[in-house]
Amino acid sequence: MQSKNKSSLKGLIVYFLKLGTIGFGGPIALVGYMQRDLQEKKGWITKEEYLRGLALSQLAPGPLAAQLAMYIGYIRYGIVGITLVALSFIGPSFLMILVISMLYIKFGGLPVMQALFYGIAAAVIGIIIASAYKLTKTTIKDKKFLWVIFGILVLTTAITRQENIYLIVLAGFVSLFIYSRPQFSSSTKLFTLSPILPFISYFTLFNMQLLTKIFFFFALAGAFVFGSGLAIIPFLHGGVVLQNHWLTETQFIDAVAVALITPGPVVITVAFIGFLVSGFWGAVAAGLGVFLPVYLFVVFLAPVFEKYAKNPKLKTFIQGVTAATTGAIAGAIIVLGQQSIKDIPTFLLALGALIGVKKFKIPEPVIIGFAGLLGLLLFRAR
Repeated sequence: MQSKNKSSLKGLIVYFLKLGTIGFGGPIALVGYMQRDLQEKKGWITKEEYLRGLALSQLAPGPLAAQLAMYIGYIRYGIVGITLVALSFIGPSFLMILVISMLYIKFGGLPVMQALFYGIAAAVIGIIIASAYKLTKTTIKDKKFLWVIFGILVLTTAITRQENIYLIVLAGFVSLFIYSRPQFSSSTKLFTLSPILPFISYFTLFNMQLLTKIFFFFALAGAFVFGSGLAIIPFLHGGVVLQNHWLTETQFIDAVAVALITPGPVVITVAFIGFLVSGFWGAVAAGLGVFLPVYLFVVFLAPVFEKYAKNPKLKTFIQGVTAATTGAIAGAIIVLGQQSIKDIPTFLLALGALIGVKKFKIPEPVIIGFAGLLGLLLFRAR
């Protein structure tokens, strides 16, 4: 069932341009904004479409928020929709990263990032708590077993400090067994990955010139790293710093900081890395590499999800996956909170951001800007 309030292609493009320009908070907050704006306020997608897109984005590898945005573009306007939405969502933050990269090289690093990040990172925690709370209420409701799945994923994500894709998939099958009791047969098909298999070999070539090597390294990250955009950080650290020695530890930490203090998808940090390695074309190669697999996964898998959308077994499977995904998101907040809330001032910043978003409906960019200014003042006073 499609939404009654049909969106226009121009409307989607304008919305994702705006989200890519002022959408702070990382993947957890971004998927929350899409739910709030596109489903609840505008009615451009239904609740079922949103939940299917969220489930697909969690099951398939690649950055969560970018994949959900592409899914929405694809189910509404096909190849044209996914292409223009992807460019609209990724483009603004990519351009910001290019400017920051040039300044970074010109001035030999950006020490001010530490001060900005001190305030902004704490505020981001408050914002994503509000988003996760709304998502939890929407997806789980009063089904007790889904709360069990949610709790397990909160604990495992917080303890292991990473999202476990196997547990998320298992949650889908357990939900299927508990709520649907399927009769398995040779004709039972939830979804198939066979259309994407021929493309996997393209992501394993790393023995060409530098730009090609950059492209395929980041394509591998986009194709095989599951979870939110934050999940890609450990993979990048191993390849960029330890294996290829493209960046120093300090430069890599700065790259992560750049991603967190700029709007749009967190995984756009790859453009900063690519720029430091090989200038503008390095940024283009890295950005294209990490997002192209996501684009292809959506193109091949979205039609399968939509085709079987009314299948009660698939709906039950998605229900379990979504509960697990929501738990993983909540667990990720705990991990991020441990890194971002370091003292009483940052705790108060996070609490203030949460109250500002929930009670006073203050726009997130205003909160982020204010937190950045406070960060500059408080960091120097430490």
